[in-house]
Amino acid sequence: MSYQCPLCHSALVQHPQYWRCENNHQFDQAKEGYVNLMPAHHKGSKNPGDNQKMMQARRLFLNTDHYKPLREEVIRHLDEQLSEDAGQLLDIGCGEGYYTSEFTRLNARHPELAVHGLDISKVAVRYAAKRYKDCHFCVASSHRLPYQEQYFDAIVRIYAPCKAEELQRTMKKGGVLVTVTPAARHLYQLKELIYDGVRLHDMAPEVIEGFDLIVDQQLHYDMQLTGEEATALMQMTPFAWKTSTEVWQQLADAPTFNCEADFAIRVYRRQ
Repeated sequence: MSYQCPLCHSALVQHPQYWRCENNHQFDQAKEGYVNLMPAHHKGSKNPGDNQKMMQARRLFLNTDHYKPLREEVIRHLDEQLSEDAGQLLDIGCGEGYYTSEFTRLNARHPELAVHGLDISKVAVRYAAKRYKDCHFCVASSHRLPYQEQYFDAIVRIYAPCKAEELQRTMKKGGVLVTVTPAARHLYQLKELIYDGVRLHDMAPEVIEGFDLIVDQQLHYDMQLTGEEATALMQMTPFAWKTSTEVWQQLADAPTFNCEADFAIRVYRRQ
């Protein structure tokens, strides 16, 4: 492990119950196995990221495997692009570990690969670390990745922000970056319940300095949801805050709700 101190950027050394750097900055190892590398003054709020209710909604929906086709495509791209001796993979914005935990399947062809998950939500990381013991989890900011230079062979970014400078700093030359963003019609039917005129997502691929785009794929399919699943999916989205009481009730009462999934999957290679 090569965690970096979020305060002074020197290497952290693991002890039985904590991590400490040469400047005596210390971070406790939680009983679930994760380490919290989010200093209080780096937080934008008291408890940033998904709260307990949002995490439970994510877990309920993702466990239905409606997003399994996305997960399988991301794993396929990683398997094709990673070198056989790849050693480190990071899932930025890992949440409760739905994607992260399955990346360990890559060990079949990449036996040296260690899988890491990072999220700003302590609630989500605690759950992930407790459940998935074969991954390494930490609470940290995606804009201040607590890892040493050129540490990762691969980074996955599903709906998660991260500064290009941090991706450049922590990725090995020739390393693989996989990003997932909403494509044009993602969750169109949910948005129709909230907005008078639904705007389609911009499909222009992100230009990331220091990386070459090598794969640009759109994954589109229809989902048939129960009312409970549709409600959980809405709770996962940024537009949940704009959802009226009437719409929440409409979703909860629906025997079925048909909704499009539409993802843009891009693969970049570090120059």
